Amino acid sequence: MDEDKFEAWKACLGVLGIPFLDVVRVLAAVLLLGNVTFIEGQGLEVDIQGGSHELKSVAALLGVSSAALYRGLTTRTHNVRGQLVKSMCDANMSNMTRDALAKALYCRTVATIVRRANSLKRLGSTSGTLSSDSNESVHHQGEVASQHASTVGTAGSKASKSMSVLNNAVKHATDGFIGILDMFGFEDPKPSHLEHLCINLCAETMQHFYNTHIFKSSIESCRDEGITCEVEVDYVDNVPCIDLISSLRTGLLSMLDVEGSVRGTPESYIQKVKVQHKGNGRLFEPKANHIRSFGIHHFANRVIYDASDFLDTNRDIISDDLVCVFHKQSCNFGFATHLFGSELKALFSQDPVPRGVSFRISPTSHTDLQDFHTRLDNLLRTLVHAKPHFIRCLRSNCSEKPGHFDRATVIKQIRALQVLETVNLMAGGYPHRMRFKTFTLRYRLLVPFKKLRRVEDKTVDDCKLILEYFLRSLEDVSRSSTVAIQWALGKRHIFLSEGARQQLEMLRIEMRHRAATLLQAVWRGWHFRRRWPTLKRNLELRARSRTVRPRPQPIAGTPPPDVMDRCDQKTIQQTCSLFGLDLERPPPVPPSRSYTITGNHKMGYPQTRVMKRKFPEEGGGDSVLLKGESVVVVGASSRRGHLLVDHQGHSFHVPFQYMELKPSAQPGVNI
Repeated sequence: MDEDKFEAWKACLGVLGIPFLDVVRVLAAVLLLGNVTFIEGQGLEVDIQGGSHELKSVAALLGVSSAALYRGLTTRTHNVRGQLVKSMCDANMSNMTRDALAKALYCRTVATIVRRANSLKRLGSTSGTLSSDSNESVHHQGEVASQHASTVGTAGSKASKSMSVLNNAVKHATDGFIGILDMFGFEDPKPSHLEHLCINLCAETMQHFYNTHIFKSSIESCRDEGITCEVEVDYVDNVPCIDLISSLRTGLLSMLDVEGSVRGTPESYIQKVKVQHKGNGRLFEPKANHIRSFGIHHFANRVIYDASDFLDTNRDIISDDLVCVFHKQSCNFGFATHLFGSELKALFSQDPVPRGVSFRISPTSHTDLQDFHTRLDNLLRTLVHAKPHFIRCLRSNCSEKPGHFDRATVIKQIRALQVLETVNLMAGGYPHRMRFKTFTLRYRLLVPFKKLRRVEDKTVDDCKLILEYFLRSLEDVSRSSTVAIQWALGKRHIFLSEGARQQLEMLRIEMRHRAATLLQAVWRGWHFRRRWPTLKRNLELRARSRTVRPRPQPIAGTPPPDVMDRCDQKTIQQTCSLFGLDLERPPPVPPSRSYTITGNHKMGYPQTRVMKRKFPEEGGGDSVLLKGESVVVVGASSRRGHLLVDHQGHSFHVPFQYMELKPSAQPGVNI
């Protein structure tokens, strides 16, 4: 199974134009970096635990010298009031830089593969390859840089700078686009760290998008267009929780960036958060009252976060001292240079190099630092302009045991994801709405073509006519769905229940299938009628040229079998069952006889025979039976058509054609 997946992965990389060995070299370097551990040395420089052979292997895989890689991991350039100062890192800082390099290599390799796969669906995409033979990047950046905006619309001045650029980017991203978004699940480990806060922010944002798309938009659209919906859906709005985490100025992530820039501490960060969000119902203090922890009331559960490593995790950056190592002048591995292509281009655009600049471990567009929050915003922009379909996933238990169903865990997830509210809306409300023109274009095939008006100002009349024919079809078709079938006409939209949409789609599919069958039948009939004269002429010529052979006569003296004498298959089966025979397999070959027949006499073993020719014919030496020599046959051989001969202490399996009975042999029993 794993071997098949590995071969499929290799084939896919070949289709994308990415050399397989280049990817393997990077992954091997990432694994070996985990074995490199820095410890405090005797002097200013740090030492490597267990020797430097692991670091040399990593450097060889990445195409750089071990000395340059060591300097990149253990030195740091600082810009102090315009003056560049180099300093040696301690063991802790060097190990953090090592981890950042491993993350950057892995993250950028995956991002390169994903970008290349996405670029193949666009017109004019590059058809080249990423090869280690060249230090130049052949991957063209097809994305358009989008402006930063808040997740929930609380953006500052940057949110509305260039809407045309944003619209072009969204149109480019969603034109002919089908995507599958596999989202994070809600995380509540003990303890919870910054990565869990980001995962839960993503879950909160997707839940807010789901609420807006399913509940809020449906209810507000019915209200705006004067449609009375009997179903009332009470859903939880989680905008306050999203604002608490991701607001541009006072959000937890923004305050974390500010605290990292002033070299703060976890205690100072927690204190500022509590002061800023005092009175916020979504933020609470844990019962343990730990100075480095805080709690957030999410839509799914209350989670307590430990902020001890928040600042260090948020500083997950890579310095320009290490990025410079992969420049094409010092690195002969083109794929590694490509992974840091944008950073190297920005870094070497001006002197001096290095100059104390830091980059994110994730790949960036030009020199903009795109954090988790920004990428989440870009994802939401794509989703807003798409037509999403949701699949809600539930886990059966918290311990991940197979075949175990925990009722309390499942009920808690159903309530948090508001599955019952969704089912209630789908069963009795109007979850689907379509413009009149869109509805007419999609379902006009349900009505005879001549009865449609097909003009812009008569679109509503066409919709009513389609619904009238749809209502007639419901009387003829047995309704298997228990969902309510209802609709309502608004000012600009027609509102459909889930049952009405399903029935409309079924009728549309059936009508298209019948039309396709009719078209194919008419075309095939016309096609074969057109070909019939030629086909008829060919058949006649073939019949004339065919030689009529006389029917073979039966063998003289053997009359043809009578039809009435033939046994049917049932009689044959009964006979075989009676005698224990099997039609599929022939009866076994009978065992060899313990005697031979000569004339009317049965002769037993042993018997004397004379060799008619030499055996074996190509053999030599003492173990050869010569022509005219008398031999003693002791019995039948296990080989078919052979006899077993004993001669001078040796046994031979001799074909019976090689021997004949000796004239002086004793007569056997008369049979």
